[in-house]
Amino acid sequence: MGMPNHAPLHDSGHPADETSATPRLGKLDVSVEEIRALGQPQAIRGRATAEHWSADLYWRKISPRLTRRFLAAGLTADAVTIGVIATGWLAALSLLIPSIAGPLLAAVFAQLQMLVDASDGEVARVRGTSGPRGVFLDKIAHYTTEGGIPIALGAAIAIERGDVLPLALGALLGCMVLMNKALNDAVHVSRGSVGLGKMEDSTEARRIDHSVIGLARRAFNVLPLHRIYHSVEMTHLILLAALVQMVVGAPVTWWLLIAMCAVTPIVLAGHFVAILASPKLRPVR
Repeated sequence: MGMPNHAPLHDSGHPADETSATPRLGKLDVSVEEIRALGQPQAIRGRATAEHWSADLYWRKISPRLTRRFLAAGLTADAVTIGVIATGWLAALSLLIPSIAGPLLAAVFAQLQMLVDASDGEVARVRGTSGPRGVFLDKIAHYTTEGGIPIALGAAIAIERGDVLPLALGALLGCMVLMNKALNDAVHVSRGSVGLGKMEDSTEARRIDHSVIGLARRAFNVLPLHRIYHSVEMTHLILLAALVQMVVGAPVTWWLLIAMCAVTPIVLAGHFVAILASPKLRPVR
């Protein structure tokens, strides 16, 4: 029910428990096969919610080749994660470009961000330099991108219409998207504050025993509105709306922004209830 874990839907950085005793620094000549073995372990590929469909479908097949180039150039994982931040910001800022070019570039940069995001974790695991700084930078990348896209969309519509209301709604939507991400991180903070370990990203962790809430979640899964808050889905939805707007001549992107602002509080409330109903905040017995 509601939005799923959202560190979620991407390779959320470089888990600290994977740090090698002897980091491999500098320029490395590593085969694609070794990168797949070290950089894409089952612990990463088998996560219940944290692999975005684009990574699972094609970027994980391509990323080792990009990772090989990063390693050969001597780039650190943190340097690659800066690229995740940059591509995400370019996705948001592209929406300010007039005409269809803006949404088109935004969609391209959002996809590119997923490729670089897959690669930064691979670089960290191959080098053995995983750690909290990489996770922190990854969080910054996705928070600022997914919060910034609605704001940029609202600003673009406000400029086009000469009205400040779209900017206000874009900012409101951006805040709600950030609230959703904060709920996910609040689970980890809450568990850590009472000495509980990290909750595994598994189907069991998302299990809901309450029959009514479980039924509501299954209904949400039929129409997975929670997925539109990811940068890829948001930019692709905006691109689709912009294409339809070109054809029909109606303010479709403006309607899209209004609709997202209307439905997001419902999805956000569902996410909140789903967390409380799941095992995530229950003490270990």
